[in-house]
Amino acid sequence: MPVIFSKYPQIVADVEYCDGKPRINGTRITVSAILSYLAGGMTTEKMLESFPQLTQEDVSQALSFAAHQFQEIYLPLKAA
Repeated sequence: MPVIFSKYPQIVADVEYCDGKPRINGTRITVSAILSYLAGGMTTEKMLESFPQLTQEDVSQALSFAAHQFQEIYLPLKAA
């Protein structure tokens, strides 16, 4: 059964797909793939053109989800 993140309804995780990595619902496009494309210089417009099943909202939710996850696990180092 997939996990649906209440704040990010377009993001799901299911062990049956993409090794359980968070992905865009209805696709096999993972949040990490979206981040990698953007980090590699692909524009959102080019991504939407290359993956017509994606929407602007999908990309926005992927970025918001990733930012939220980073905040949850990041432990700042304290200066000595």
